[in-house]
Amino acid sequence: MNKPLRAGICLRVAIVALAFAAGSCATKKNAASTVTLKTTTTPGGTTTTTATVAPPKKEGIKKFSDLVGKVKGDEGLFTTYKVDGKYYFEVPDSLISREMLVVTRFVKTPAGLKSFGQQYGGEEVNNQVWKWERHDKQIFVRVPSYSVRADSTSDMYQSVKNSNLDAVLASFDIKAYNKDTTGVLIDVTDMYNGDLAAISLPDNIKKLYKVSALDNSRSYIDTIKSFPINVEVRTLKTFRAAESPTDNTNAALTFELNTSMLLLPKVPMKARLMDARVGYFGQSQTDYGTGAQKSEVTSYIHRWRLEPKDEAAYARGVLVEPKKQIVYYIDPATPKKWVPYLIAGINDWNKAFEAAGFKNAIVGKVAPTYKEDPEFSPEDARYSVIRYFASDVQNAYGPHISDPRSGEILESHVGWYHNVMSLLRNWYLIQTAAVNPNVRNPQFTDEQMGELIRFVSSHEIGHTLGLPHNFGSSYAYKVDSLRSKTFTATHGTAPSIMDYARFNYIAQPGDGVTHLYPQIGEYDLWAVKWGYSYFGGGKTPKKEKELLDVWTTKNAGNPLYYYGRQGTSIDPRLQNEDLGDNAMKASNYGIANLKRILPNLEKWTYQKGEDFDDVQTLYNEVIGQYNRYIGHVTMNVGGMNENFKTYDQTGPVYGFVSKSLQRDAVAFLNQQVFKTPTWLINTAELSKFDNGVVIGRIKAVQVNALGNLLNPSRLARMFDNETKSGALAYTVSDLLTDLRPGIFPAAKPDQFQRNLQRGYIDNLKMFLNVDASQSFPGATSAQLASYGLTPINIALSDIRPMVRAELAKISASLPKGGDALTTAHYTDLRLRIKEALFPTKPVINVVGGTVSRFTNDSSDTQIEY
Repeated sequence: MNKPLRAGICLRVAIVALAFAAGSCATKKNAASTVTLKTTTTPGGTTTTTATVAPPKKEGIKKFSDLVGKVKGDEGLFTTYKVDGKYYFEVPDSLISREMLVVTRFVKTPAGLKSFGQQYGGEEVNNQVWKWERHDKQIFVRVPSYSVRADSTSDMYQSVKNSNLDAVLASFDIKAYNKDTTGVLIDVTDMYNGDLAAISLPDNIKKLYKVSALDNSRSYIDTIKSFPINVEVRTLKTFRAAESPTDNTNAALTFELNTSMLLLPKVPMKARLMDARVGYFGQSQTDYGTGAQKSEVTSYIHRWRLEPKDEAAYARGVLVEPKKQIVYYIDPATPKKWVPYLIAGINDWNKAFEAAGFKNAIVGKVAPTYKEDPEFSPEDARYSVIRYFASDVQNAYGPHISDPRSGEILESHVGWYHNVMSLLRNWYLIQTAAVNPNVRNPQFTDEQMGELIRFVSSHEIGHTLGLPHNFGSSYAYKVDSLRSKTFTATHGTAPSIMDYARFNYIAQPGDGVTHLYPQIGEYDLWAVKWGYSYFGGGKTPKKEKELLDVWTTKNAGNPLYYYGRQGTSIDPRLQNEDLGDNAMKASNYGIANLKRILPNLEKWTYQKGEDFDDVQTLYNEVIGQYNRYIGHVTMNVGGMNENFKTYDQTGPVYGFVSKSLQRDAVAFLNQQVFKTPTWLINTAELSKFDNGVVIGRIKAVQVNALGNLLNPSRLARMFDNETKSGALAYTVSDLLTDLRPGIFPAAKPDQFQRNLQRGYIDNLKMFLNVDASQSFPGATSAQLASYGLTPINIALSDIRPMVRAELAKISASLPKGGDALTTAHYTDLRLRIKEALFPTKPVINVVGGTVSRFTNDSSDTQIEY
């Protein structure tokens, strides 16, 4: 929802990228077309399959009529023939050197397969571009590379060609000539029936299940069908394997696969250059033909080809239908009651395309039945499909496949796991039940669940249109605006459905808020306008960029149109599952609602004759939601705001979070986290399911929050801020001073506070007794810092002297006396501090990484939907 939204919701973030893997095969001039596949197993268990060519056969080239006889060919992109159990392609001269996208997907998989992202029928195995070439009496399949380029008019063009040779994937002897069609016949049986990496089982599954080889005796080509712009090949492949998802006695794994070969446009779509200020998936190439005095990286966005039917009307501002509509089909395996909601989520994007000047640009449809269209297949690369998986995975994801020459999106297969409904139900209840009586039930009505499915459908389709997560969008709305019935009824919870702005946990009882989930918003309309608006007149991508820059600069500074990237922990605005412009205020409202929800879980989930599993699940969800709020707040400490800009824009790209906000964040943690959250301990409900683990989990939440706050990267940014901003900075000294009364209150500590105090000393001890230069080989400091992993050399930094001073202050301030347990606790703390300051054990030396105690800023398990 590309997290939980694994999008996407969205959204596996789960980012979508093309992978071009080139296998290799030895070729010999005049060799026969038989491809021999050799499997080698390394001592580590890895299997490698290579293709070689058999020695030349004596029969030579036959007459076309003698080879094919009276067999009628299946006409299409290539005319295909099946003769005496062999399969032939007739490759016409007109398609020599034309590029074709080859996509292999699972059709059926074994039960229990555990390979995340490649488990179910419909999921992609591999995609690659092929180019068929003819040389003398052979046909070659080459795999073009698009990593470097130069325009054909550039002086660098030939040099780039010389250092960018296309790999040869396979070779075939010509078996016959068809004089009537200027086509040549080749035998493709061994290639498709073999274990060629590009169209077979992926290596990760082979390694996972210790696959040794393809078993040809239990494998076959099922069908080969040809259509006007594509050829579809369905195969069944059985592999010898030492492990099995379900039954090792089989010693084998069997899969059905479909390989689509789709002709790419002869003239690629005009590319649109990327802009870091507007979120799009894309691709990059090293370009040597720009005329610059260095090589440059050119990046293009991924988008569908939308061109107006009536360019003149479009230019006048009239909404115009596209020449080719974007169509998504719903998998026939989908439960019928959810189909209308999935389609509605697709069609909701039409209002965004209207901002780009198009009407009826996108449509969701029920897949045709066999009677309506016997040739329709969900695996066919001509069709985009929402695939429904019978899976207990709580997820959904929205990938797409694009033309590597231009970024044109060609097709998409959204993955929809059945149990995403469980995720939606649990989160919607935990986040909104305080103000939403309709969810206070063990199961939602079909209408309630359908509307949530519609929301996820829209999010995932957004990914397939080229839009990544926009984690900065939800920051645009004021916290108090999300308590307004009229505001939320119009705007939902964020300006973009591509954020992980889930459900409205801020609204309080009495506010009257009833619209509680995201919708396609202002940012989404803006992003689609930016990416899909059509510019006629033969403008180059650079000329289009000049026009788009004017639009982007005009909207700069308006939070409604702000794009915040996923994957960084540097900017507290760019977080998943958060709402509003102030994490402390929003989280206080959220906790107030959790306090209302927790005591009612048993009552709201009551089902006669059922056990208490649902109470346990939702109790854990409450703790998880509380933990998210902690993470949202913590990221403000040592945080920096990131606003990508160009030379013609004023103001900083990076600026530190204000001192007052950082101090507010620590005050929140002292009050809501480090002060024992006794409200989480509901004895009546815990007695129904807890066998002694929940108290420990609450303690872990507190200690982990403390460890996250003391992350070395966070402290590195705080030292940096102190140097740059002086008295305006919230310093490490300020942090330690503000934490002390929260961790060591004047009152007698309870068991949670004792646990927390020990955790605090251990965290500080790590800074003294671990020589860890926080760095990662192969990455620059700037690259690491971009994702929040700001490097710091702990041994040489100011951390150690400050920690020593802090430990000394704590030791001097610890009370003496009290009851036996309290006395023992303080005695233990003094010993821990002494060991930290004067270690009797050798210092741990960590090279090239971080210590596990130092956690990242992630406030939640990342689920992509």
